[in-house]
Amino acid sequence: MTSRWSIAALAVAFAVLIAAPAAGEIIVLSSGRTLSVKGHRFEGDTIVLTLRTGGEVTCDKTIVEKVLPDEVPYPEPRAAAEEDGEESSQNLESTPYGEIIAAVSEAHGVDPMLVKALIQVESNYKPRARSPRGAMGLMQLMPSTAREYKVRNPFDPKANIEAGIKHLKGLIDRFGVELALAAYNAGEGAVVKFNGVPPYRETRNYVSKILSLAGLK
Repeated sequence: MTSRWSIAALAVAFAVLIAAPAAGEIIVLSSGRTLSVKGHRFEGDTIVLTLRTGGEVTCDKTIVEKVLPDEVPYPEPRAAAEEDGEESSQNLESTPYGEIIAAVSEAHGVDPMLVKALIQVESNYKPRARSPRGAMGLMQLMPSTAREYKVRNPFDPKANIEAGIKHLKGLIDRFGVELALAAYNAGEGAVVKFNGVPPYRETRNYVSKILSLAGLK
């Protein structure tokens, strides 16, 4: 009897241990922001961050100031939002793929809140979203943009976010934030043609909504 109770107790303890939230590491970035990750490793001049939500992000190690132990337990992440339904009004501070967005945005010098707002408006965080015009994935990459950034699978969240942020960064460097958003929606040619936000209702609403969601308006 004692033996059976001991085995049962061990089984319960093991199950609790597996289900228990895990601690990890706090990555302190040179910008002052922090990221909570499962772990990291250095590869040459880069640091590879293992994300809590799965997958890895590679950044230049110069953006990392220090690595600290994270003693706060975190539960396993919930599945990303369902791919069906109306646009969510979720708080942008806590969104699916938040760690990937934060790490890649930091690596390329883009405001992560701007990226989160853009993704919400573009796809409402649906990784397999596809528009009638052929735009694909979370950041709605056009086929030409996917080819430019060598994205093999535009429906892979990490690859899509990395390419989308690189594309957005290029537009911001060229036009500034507001016109970059206009170019993301209507194309660079339209912004150049009208020397500003094109007079399209869709584009103007798009720019206004993203800036508002990101707290930039």
